[in-house]
Amino acid sequence: MEDVDSSRFEPSARDGPVLDAGPPIDRIESVFAIYETRTEDDRLVYYGDPLHPPEQVIRELWPAFREAGYEPELTIRHGEYVLVAEPTEIGIDGVPWTNLLLFLATIVSTLFAGAQWYYLDPGSNPTELVRAWPFTAAVLGVWSVHEMGHYVMSRYHRVDASLPYFIPVPSLIGTMGAVIKMKGRMPDRKALFDIGVAGPLAGLIATIAVTVIGLHLPPVTAPPGIVNDPDAIQISLGYPLLLEWLAALFDQPLYRDDPTTAVSPVVVGGWVGMFVTFLNLIPVGQLDGGHILRAMAGEFQETIAAIVPGVLFGLAAYLYYVVGHGWYGVFIWVFWGLLTAVIAAVGPAQPVDDESLGRGRFLLGAITFALGALCFMPVPIEMIG
Repeated sequence: MEDVDSSRFEPSARDGPVLDAGPPIDRIESVFAIYETRTEDDRLVYYGDPLHPPEQVIRELWPAFREAGYEPELTIRHGEYVLVAEPTEIGIDGVPWTNLLLFLATIVSTLFAGAQWYYLDPGSNPTELVRAWPFTAAVLGVWSVHEMGHYVMSRYHRVDASLPYFIPVPSLIGTMGAVIKMKGRMPDRKALFDIGVAGPLAGLIATIAVTVIGLHLPPVTAPPGIVNDPDAIQISLGYPLLLEWLAALFDQPLYRDDPTTAVSPVVVGGWVGMFVTFLNLIPVGQLDGGHILRAMAGEFQETIAAIVPGVLFGLAAYLYYVVGHGWYGVFIWVFWGLLTAVIAAVGPAQPVDDESLGRGRFLLGAITFALGALCFMPVPIEMIG
């Protein structure tokens, strides 16, 4: 390290205000020699020289800043090292209008999607839309429980996270799901694991409950006009092992061979939950599976993530060229192959404390991936007609 005149780090030589809101100056200077302090809005800014590699400085100072209610980041400005501490706000600040409006819009979009599964025509009679509420409750219930699993565990580990932002999209299910925005870095592997695993496990419990309820509801029957229409397109869903096992356990039919009859749309809501669980557990980047595997395997996760896009492209090619499924049935894996390549390139979350997990969490992670495998279906959706 370059020799530095120690006199410039004496308290009397420091420029700027004394930042009483942050950790004690001597605690910071044990790893970061300060020569100037500033405040920028509500942020605390320290100019100085790291006495250790930057990552080690952050790892050493992280607990002290978190205790004071700040999250530190070490950057370089105009050739100078700058330690910037931004206040963390754990919880909800005011009414989350954006979240509420998106949720209401998603209710409407899933009602329209549900109307298709119930063979309703809200265009001629708008009040018919309300009858699709069981589908909406199933889809949004599963997704809400999944995202709230992440949110609750984020609060537990004092990681700043938003409420879910639902994404309304006109489609077969009426939504692209929901996302939670997280601010700052993960404090350690335990937090990364717990936050990552909480969503899939909570969502899977809700999914199983929704599916069992749906299997006991009456099936829906297509109107004769649709059945006899030569231009009608039949939507065929692939069923994962978990759905097959639940149907067998409760001795409920799946109406696979009857084109005029289908399971209750509530079962479709459970199907959505299973498919979402599998997709989220793909072990790349900052998907739930990426979080879990990063916490379990450390930096080796990136090696596994690099293989995943090729596996998905290979699956699509096998289904199309060998099995003979139509393009629509395999396009989903081409799309996810491209998406996971981008997500893997961005990289996983990097916890501040990178100590290994204990056996209990490692076992839970393995069980979670096994449950995700039960939600896999080679051809999720196929159009026939």
